[in-house]
Amino acid sequence: MRAAAVALLSCQAAAQAQSPPVTQPDAAWPNGIALSAQIEGGAVANPSAPKTNFGQLFTADANQPLLNQVLLTASRPLDPKATLFDWGFKLQVMYGADARFTRFPGMFDSILPSGDRNQIDITEANVQVHLPRPFAGGTDIKAGQYSSPLGFETIDPSTNPFYSHSYIFNFGLPLKHTGVLANNHVSPLLDAYLGVDTGANTSFGPDGDNNSAVAVVTGLGLTLLDGDLTVLALTHIGPENPTRAFLAGYNADRYYRYFNDLVVTYKASPDWTLTTEANLVRDDALGAGSSGIPKPANAFGVAQYASHPLSQTLTLNVRAEVFRDDNAMFVAAYPGVDSYVNAEEGLPARVSLAPRATTYAEATIGLSYKPDLPSPVSVLLIRPELRYDRALGGTHPFNSGRDNGALTLAVDVVLGF
Repeated sequence: MRAAAVALLSCQAAAQAQSPPVTQPDAAWPNGIALSAQIEGGAVANPSAPKTNFGQLFTADANQPLLNQVLLTASRPLDPKATLFDWGFKLQVMYGADARFTRFPGMFDSILPSGDRNQIDITEANVQVHLPRPFAGGTDIKAGQYSSPLGFETIDPSTNPFYSHSYIFNFGLPLKHTGVLANNHVSPLLDAYLGVDTGANTSFGPDGDNNSAVAVVTGLGLTLLDGDLTVLALTHIGPENPTRAFLAGYNADRYYRYFNDLVVTYKASPDWTLTTEANLVRDDALGAGSSGIPKPANAFGVAQYASHPLSQTLTLNVRAEVFRDDNAMFVAAYPGVDSYVNAEEGLPARVSLAPRATTYAEATIGLSYKPDLPSPVSVLLIRPELRYDRALGGTHPFNSGRDNGALTLAVDVVLGF
């Protein structure tokens, strides 16, 4: 779950703290358990015909249809009005092209043939509890594998404004964690987050984690102006580089990566919702380059979103973003189907980076068509978009290294049951 879902939980916590005690629903198995399926497919047209859209992950493949995700989910969500103990869980399995980037190192390595673009991933496998103490709104605890709480955009396509993702989502944030995360509802205005995990996009053991150190996440969420203004500020700190990539005498566990993210969402009017995301990521060792000697690398950016409903079923979305890769070590393309996971593990990987430090700008405009449909269809979402990327400062990373800009036209369909 990312910032959009976390902001919703903050609003729910505020309502919970102001409500009188209610009787808990019967939590006996299988009460409250839901099963769902969701499919996303799409295509990205690039008139310059590169094989890979540089600077994009889930929408990296140009001029060909993609089965991005088939999501199968079993869950029992926590009751947002719970005042006593409550429990829940979420198990979500993904099959599709997006799993190339969300899959934990060492997981499902032998399930699919090498070179298969569509892969398998467990995006969520966690248990959840709500404790009525020690704070006014209680504490929600999640343990297991879960999507990162940092950021505005999400792995789940149905909760995003666009088919393509921002540079911040792709290169400035973790995607998933394995660990324990507590959301403390201190008051109707304040949530405090604290968690411990194995790191960014890692699980347990020598195959699942690329180093032997833990990481922490901390921060706060604010709900202001009766829910019209929400703020989510989170930091994730821990070593993230693979041990096998370090020279003898250097310990990967001593070099940290700092993900810092701020999301501010303001409902300016019934017709306009504005979201600003600011991001800073720093790695103590990623700037090593070909020398192998650790040195810092930095990237930072800001993205502005605007959403305006045109009708009950049609919404206009706009995103403008600037992202600076100060050491040419974060923004990349991964042409091989296993390149992303291999890079995380410190194994040989085909990775395309900009030749030097680059500031990236992108502007995306799109429509979201979401009609109301009868059961068993729970969601139908169609999202066409037009996107333009530009490298500022003279580099030419786009379209197989030929251009300093790239224009793409994309559309996806999300169907849920």
